[in-house]
Amino acid sequence: MNPHVFISAGTKGLGRQVAEYFLKQGHFVTVSYFKDEKAGQAMKKELDQYQQSLHLVQGDVTIKEDIDRMIASSKERFGPVSILVCNAGPYIFERKKLADYESTEWNAMVQGNLSSVFHFFKACVADMRKAKFGRIITYGFQDASNAPGWMDRSAFAAAKTGLVSLTRTIAQEEAASGITANMVCPGDISGKMKEATIEEIDENLGEPAPVGRPGTGEDIARAVAFFADASSDFITGAIMEVTGGQNVVHRKV
Repeated sequence: MNPHVFISAGTKGLGRQVAEYFLKQGHFVTVSYFKDEKAGQAMKKELDQYQQSLHLVQGDVTIKEDIDRMIASSKERFGPVSILVCNAGPYIFERKKLADYESTEWNAMVQGNLSSVFHFFKACVADMRKAKFGRIITYGFQDASNAPGWMDRSAFAAAKTGLVSLTRTIAQEEAASGITANMVCPGDISGKMKEATIEEIDENLGEPAPVGRPGTGEDIARAVAFFADASSDFITGAIMEVTGGQNVVHRKV
């Protein structure tokens, strides 16, 4: 039986492509969503052929109790989670300096992008240890491993660079238990390209990277699937940039 995959915020955007990728590989997949129930129902309808393998749960990743409830629901449906994909990443699109952030905004960024991974990890690690197998995949941003300053994205960047350290700590502490932890750092994949496959690339819907084409959700799904594979057991604590060679953080906008 293929492992059970849990993907936070997987009903749309990059997470949607990741979910489809694992479903096509024959995995049981639980996907969480926050408020957009319409997107969840659309996903179920469009992926009707996988209805026996797909489970949707609603919850807020900034709330520990919601995370515990979502994991419990997923275990009740498909058993213990073997592959945890922390795809959810709250983001403030308005560009603002650190001094202009409200405390609520700062807390949402840290809780959603950093603390949520801790709570998901805590909810899943015992089962992974028992099975002597686990895959934890987190998301960062280009150059996150070097803790760069990112003007106008301070709260998000601070949380994600903290997540680099957390991911690598999990990798070290849980290595003997057969659990790996790695990070994928997506490039500038926007709009409809987030849910597109490589075959569906439309040059008009995304800015081409140096490799000659825009990035897609499938590019991220491939990276996540690589880390999740059982044969990737020697790869842990790695930070993989999937940017097509594009400078995301320091480019001029």
